[in-house]
Amino acid sequence: MTTKTPLQQVTEQHGGKEKLVDKLLGLIERGEEAKDEFRLRLLSASNAKLLRLFSVSTEIKEKFGSREKLVDAVLGLMNRGKDTDLREKLASYSPTRLIDLYRSWHKKAKN
Repeated sequence: MTTKTPLQQVTEQHGGKEKLVDKLLGLIERGEEAKDEFRLRLLSASNAKLLRLFSVSTEIKEKFGSREKLVDAVLGLMNRGKDTDLREKLASYSPTRLIDLYRSWHKKAKN
């Protein structure tokens, strides 16, 4: 069995790069950046990066509902729910880094 290239995955799963970027625009918080500039920046990203962003963004949306709730979940796993300094630091992390941090702490909590 051969694995598909990121381009094949984007085309098969989302119908092309433009459609994937449009889906991501609804999922990702862009902060102060204008929507058109953000869209152009996403279009210039690699297909692999877009696929990773999409999977992380949908996981955050489905499991937690928002990025803030993900930060709360990480703080809960660390037993530091009232640590405001750590909350601010975690809020500055990228969504990918946050979800990886959640997974590692969740794995430690199970053991």
